[in-house]
Amino acid sequence: MAIDDLLDEHEQSERVRGWLRNNGAGLIGGVVLGLAAIGGWQWWQQQRNAASEAAGARFDAALKTIESKDLKKAGPLVKALAQDGGTYAALASLQLAKAQVEAGQRDAAIATLRATKTDDVALAVVVKSRLARLLIDAGKATEALTLIGDKPEAAAAIEARGDALAALGKQVEARAAYSQALAKIDVAAPQRRLVELKLTEVGGTPTRPEDRTL
Repeated sequence: MAIDDLLDEHEQSERVRGWLRNNGAGLIGGVVLGLAAIGGWQWWQQQRNAASEAAGARFDAALKTIESKDLKKAGPLVKALAQDGGTYAALASLQLAKAQVEAGQRDAAIATLRATKTDDVALAVVVKSRLARLLIDAGKATEALTLIGDKPEAAAAIEARGDALAALGKQVEARAAYSQALAKIDVAAPQRRLVELKLTEVGGTPTRPEDRTL
């Protein structure tokens, strides 16, 4: 091997050693940080899975208590779930409110639904719609109307808006709301017949499926 080649190799080796001396700590630190990030992610996943399993167990316990009609005991269990947030809490609250209504505890059901928070859009619509109907039943149609808002998009919420308007004697607006709700409900859906009846009660005429295709 030529002397020049040996010098080139020696020079390259020195450069590599120099780079390692200057950057070795950072390189090792990056590896350590990478491993820590992987370990942290795995730990977080394990914690999340454990929390989900625990919430699921609390949800099952709450449902069993509700089904047993022990609503006094069920209340604290549902509140405990609410601290976890998430879908379990909202579903448990809906079931508790339903049981409270069936037990003649309308005001308690209203309180339960008022306290229900969820980031799930579909569940939020169900909660608002059921709360609105309970408020209407309690003579608070104006509050129900405010709760639903002026431009709800889901059929259930639009129907609830129609209920509030009808309770306030605003039949023209109620007809418009029920008609809008019907336009979003499938022809074969069980709740369609009920909305059609509500529309008829406020002076409207339900559109027949065959008429809509013309």
